[in-house]
Amino acid sequence: MSSFFESLSKAVSSPSPTRSTRSNARTPGQSATPNTTGLRTPASASASRVSGTPRTPILSPVATEAEREQALRDYKVTIEYKHLKNHAPGGVYLIPSLDDLRHFHGVIFIRRGPYTNGIFKFQLRLPQKYNDVDEWPRITFSGCRVYNPHVNAETGELDLESAYPTWDPHRHYLVTVLTYLKKIFYMKTFPSGSVANPEARDLATSDQATYRRNVDACVRDSQKSVFVNADPGCTAKFTEDELCHAILRDLMKTKLKDPATMTRAQVLEMVQQAGKEAAAREQEGGGGGGAGSSMQQAVEG
Repeated sequence: MSSFFESLSKAVSSPSPTRSTRSNARTPGQSATPNTTGLRTPASASASRVSGTPRTPILSPVATEAEREQALRDYKVTIEYKHLKNHAPGGVYLIPSLDDLRHFHGVIFIRRGPYTNGIFKFQLRLPQKYNDVDEWPRITFSGCRVYNPHVNAETGELDLESAYPTWDPHRHYLVTVLTYLKKIFYMKTFPSGSVANPEARDLATSDQATYRRNVDACVRDSQKSVFVNADPGCTAKFTEDELCHAILRDLMKTKLKDPATMTRAQVLEMVQQAGKEAAAREQEGGGGGGAGSSMQQAVEG
């Protein structure tokens, strides 16, 4: 993990990509005369073509210091997201929104501990001045109510400020937030500083049986709501298995002892068998034969 922080610090400390670092940089269609004042805007280029006047270099389109600082912040966000490819905690997935650089959709799969088999969707939003001091990200769970001492029961927001009283952009990154997000589902004890849901915190100490029942109910709710794709702009969609998919999964569990030795012929044979069984059940009112045929065609193709 230390190598990640070192490489990230080097990347985000580099100059903003919006700055011109060479005085003789040319834009498409510009003469070979060195450009000593920066880049030209598309608007000025269009005006030159219409009027027929010589093309005169003008100031960079990023004209103000505030705009340059914001461009650098945006660049740092993209660098942090790129590093998540190799450093995101296991079971946590994050997808950027289609229309906002600072809005992400995520899901976490819990594999052990009190929340085993829980599937929790969340949204991560970054403030406009993220990468400044005390500009915390915000994580809000969606789809179901998350019963956890570190999650506000009313808003579904993860309490990050208690965990990180000071947000230091030189020490804290997106991977920091996602690691903490995963950690709260594996905790067995909760300090008095867990103020997001005091009721859950107190039950975890005074009445663990009731606390565990509430956690189990939370896990069941997460599994039921996983197929509700209500977040606009999220490209990750969960769909229920067709009948043929369930049959195929059962066949693979019983017939494949070692997945590493599986051949294409074996897969095709099981797909064909699953399609036939699904078609037979469809005739009896079970449904799913069409999906079985499409699976077989996909494998054969």
